[in-house]
This record gives sequence, C-alpha cells and structure tokens, in this order.
Amino acid sequence: MSAPRKRISVLRLGHRRERDKRITSHLGLTARAFGADEIILSGEEDSSALETWKSVTERFGGEFECRYESKPLSFLRRFSQDAGDGEPGEIVHLTMYGESWRESIKSIESDRPMVIVVGGTKVPGEVFRLANYNISIGNQPHSEVAALGVFLQSLIGQIDESKHFQGGEIQVVPSIDKKQVINLEEE
Repeated sequence: MSAPRKRISVLRLGHRRERDKRITSHLGLTARAFGADEIILSGEEDSSALETWKSVTERFGGEFECRYESKPLSFLRRFSQDAGDGEPGEIVHLTMYGESWRESIKSIESDRPMVIVVGGTKVPGEVFRLANYNISIGNQPHSEVAALGVFLQSLIGQIDESKHFQGGEIQVVPSIDKKQVINLEEE
C-alpha cells in the first residue's frame, strides 16, 4: 500500500487585482476541484479572491485553505529547504517554456510537500532556478487555469468527490437532463 500523498499547494505568482481577478479566482477554484490542499495568493493583495475561495469551500465542502503571501520568493526559498517537516519541499513551476509534462510527471514523487507555481506577470528567473521541475503543459500560449487542471489531474488522478468534499452546505447531484442541487442544511 502506498503512503498517502503529501500536501499540495498552488502559488499564484504576481496577481494583479483588476487585470487578473477572474483568472485568479478560477485558478483557486480549479486547484480546489482537482484536489490541491491550498492556494497561496501573491502579488497585489486581494481579499475578494480569498473570500470567494473560502465561500465556495463552505458551501460545497471539503478542506481547502487559502492565504496571502507578501514575499513569494522568500517563501519558495524557505520551502525548498524546509517544507515544514524538516525536509525540503518540491517546487513545480508550470511554464510554457518547460519540459513536457507527459515525461516529467513520471518522475515526480508525492512523498514530499509540493508547491505548484503558476505565474501571472513576468516570472522572475529565480523561480526557474528554485523549481525542481519547470513543466510545460504545451509550448503554445494557453490559459494557466487549463494548465493547472491538466497537471493536477495527471498528478493526483480522479478524486472521489463524495469523500473529498464533505461538510458543505449544498451538493450538486450529477444529472443528464436537469440541474439538481441538494441543500444539506435542510436535511
């Protein structure tokens, strides 16, 4: 039996409040939906993004954390040395300039805490050097939300939503022909 996977965080690097609010919001929702444990916002501080992620987690369940990091490079330097358990963490940088994810994913082990870095503004060169992996989902311009979704699905695989997202106020019931939502607070 394999050991349980370690914590997976997503670092949104260089958020610009007015320009990036929808894409950053969707990054956090994608991180949550595809099994990450946390999203860390850096760049311009934006309480509305944090509030959105907290609200979705309360309504739909699960344990997903979000917070702001004012010094993301310092955080990454510390994380690369000690991920909180005395061991170095894995840093995965999603970039269209990296190695193919289809090959890289095979060598990534989930026995260490991981931070997946997703850039907004121009990514400092130090991020490329700090990263254990600079991974490309494709070498063409595309959405960082799509890249994160593809990467997390490849890394984690299918999550059991009924177990992963417990404790919410509402639950969406899959249906081929209608919208069906159960209000769990009324039951």
